[in-house]
Amino acid sequence: MPSLQDELLPSTPGKFKIDHRGPHHRHLHRCFASTSTMFLWALFLIALTASYLSFQSFIDTGNRFITTSWGGIQWERQVRSSAQIHRSGGMSVLVTGAAGFVGTHVSLALKKRGDGVVGIDNFNNYYDPSLKKARRGQLQKQGVFVVEGDINDARLLAKLFDVVAFTHVMHLAAQAGVRYAMENPSSYVHSNIAGLVTLLETCKSADPQPAIVWASSSSVYGLNEKVPFSELDQTDQPASLYAATKKAGEEITHTYNHIYGLSITGLRFFTVYGPWGRPDMAYFSFTRNILQGKPITIYRGKNRVDLARDFTYIDDIVKGCVGSLDTAGRSTGSGGKKRGPAPYRIFNLGNTSPVTVPTLVSILERHLKVKAKRNIVEMPGNGDVPFTHANISLAKQEFGYKPTTDLQTGLKKFVKWYLSYYGYNHGKPVN
Repeated sequence: MPSLQDELLPSTPGKFKIDHRGPHHRHLHRCFASTSTMFLWALFLIALTASYLSFQSFIDTGNRFITTSWGGIQWERQVRSSAQIHRSGGMSVLVTGAAGFVGTHVSLALKKRGDGVVGIDNFNNYYDPSLKKARRGQLQKQGVFVVEGDINDARLLAKLFDVVAFTHVMHLAAQAGVRYAMENPSSYVHSNIAGLVTLLETCKSADPQPAIVWASSSSVYGLNEKVPFSELDQTDQPASLYAATKKAGEEITHTYNHIYGLSITGLRFFTVYGPWGRPDMAYFSFTRNILQGKPITIYRGKNRVDLARDFTYIDDIVKGCVGSLDTAGRSTGSGGKKRGPAPYRIFNLGNTSPVTVPTLVSILERHLKVKAKRNIVEMPGNGDVPFTHANISLAKQEFGYKPTTDLQTGLKKFVKWYLSYYGYNHGKPVN
């Protein structure tokens, strides 16, 4: 297993200066006010669907999503120990989706600098759970306790807040993936809408209320054609159910900020990649298939235009997450009652340098020293978009966000991790 210091922890964690809110907050309110009536009705229907499908999922699957293997004196000791702060001015953070790709990296970065961290993850089988358990193993080595449970379990969340007065919540748990929504739409409603509301309900009732930073997605820009994508752009044309649930999440969090005084920061991630990544992502599956001598499918847009993505290395995303936590500002409610206005922010976290997918494959070929068998086909109507490109000026202004890793360098680090983790030697699997 590769070294944590070399492969997992951010190489340039940095420190972030807390800036006061500027005109960004007012612009966001104008953007939300301009959202079309049709989308608001769609949001209402999605919320109703969430309630129905979430209820049905509990009836149909019993304990499939929620585990009751928590509680007791020893469990509480583990939670308290993991949440203990070891630096002056530190924070105690509940990280949802802690055994996920971004969740693991953020948890370790926070723990390394002395913050208290408790994780929660349901270890679902969207992709191989063994990878999530291996990430949990890395977290355990650094003293981060991960509770196995679901964010829809209101009793579990209430218990966690009863044991620890969390100052912040880093909400990264979600059903990811654009195309999978066509196979299992209810999982997106269950996690991305119902789960989010359950978490917000817990946070609004906590005393003190925590500040919340959560993962939205660049997918909310949907069919927008103006680039680079700005937080001030309208986002009412989602191209996938995944994007629609993330946009709904932005509307829902805005509501809880307005009514209950929760400090909310939403982060629109742009195509995150790197060591310990998600196997369903293109760069990961391309690497696997190239090494196995299998063909890879590369989609092409209209008029034979190559698809392009604003690939963002995990270390840069971690810096953005930590910077957002450091500058989040306090929630203003208590016991579910708002006592004053609280910060509501949305930031793009990207690399600002889109790269075409064929170029990505060429870089992988160089690092793997294996030629890919390319199968180029027209992009199907499965929710994908032809390009993404982030405008990061607001994140730079608010907390000094500045990505430093280009795709060539980031993929080299990913390939090194992949070959080590999966037991390859000189490009061949070790038996």
